[in-house]
Amino acid sequence: MAKRRRHTPEQIVRKLREADRLLAEGASVADVARHLEVSEQTFHRWRNQYGGLKADDVKRLKNLEAENARLKRIVADKELEIDALREISRAKW
Repeated sequence: MAKRRRHTPEQIVRKLREADRLLAEGASVADVARHLEVSEQTFHRWRNQYGGLKADDVKRLKNLEAENARLKRIVADKELEIDALREISRAKW
């Protein structure tokens, strides 16, 4: 079994550009995936996720996703605080 490897978004974009070149030269998807050392499923997932993006766009997307996750955690924490305060105020009256 092949060793699993994580690719950075920049590496994925680079590999997709290489794949486009190989496909234009007439290589099959299976050959391209083998050349990139990924499964065909991974290749298709990358095409769907990173298809038209440039390396800078990918970095920006990842930063926005991380910030969005952080903000969602903050909102969830505030909601918990509000619920706790409501419970406390109901108990006093």
